Amino acid sequence: MTNPVLPPDVLARRSLLPLKPQAPVIAGSFIILVPYDPAQHASALWQVSNGQSFTLGGKACAAYDADALIWRYMPGGPFDSLESFTAYMQAHLDDPARATFTVVHNAAQHPIGVITMMSNVPASLKIELGSIWYSPAAQRTNANLEATYLLLRHAFSLGYRRLEWKCDALNERSRRAALRMGFRFEGVQEHHLIVKDRNRDTAWFRILEHEWPLVRTHLEALLAQPR
Repeated sequence: MTNPVLPPDVLARRSLLPLKPQAPVIAGSFIILVPYDPAQHASALWQVSNGQSFTLGGKACAAYDADALIWRYMPGGPFDSLESFTAYMQAHLDDPARATFTVVHNAAQHPIGVITMMSNVPASLKIELGSIWYSPAAQRTNANLEATYLLLRHAFSLGYRRLEWKCDALNERSRRAALRMGFRFEGVQEHHLIVKDRNRDTAWFRILEHEWPLVRTHLEALLAQPR
């Protein structure tokens, strides 16, 4: 079985991709992705993710279990202070292979979550969408669907060949979301990490470059459905 050398135009893309992914403002219909700025976004994000009641766009959200709804499968949180939350987010900014976006609700003009392009490997033309979380105000809306669509479109336009999605194997909500959006399940890597002093088996999903046109059509059809 032969394994031919990749075409020169594909190999040339590697030199065009920086280790720190590009993080432009990307506007959608429901949300807008903005590069995370702690001065502008940290306090607003913490307010809608710490379990306390809040009002967003005139709609009240009662107090909730922040661990159960947001942080259980994340490497950090819940956060009992703005300072601890800001420190957690600063580590995102300091990561040399990550671009962190604040997800802003268009109508309310308020941050509702975070999504990142991470684990960037330009030499292999692959990157991951991860460290994704949303306030309860954004859950069961098109926020994650549109944010994922916008970043997939952005990443493939830059020349990546492989987009990954990984989650704790116990995180059924994330696994369902990945499949619904067109990612393909590749398997579970057992004993992959230790997170919050617990074992984490990791479920792997991906979209490859040649699969993107059909996935894009699928996502656009989902976004066009009334909510």
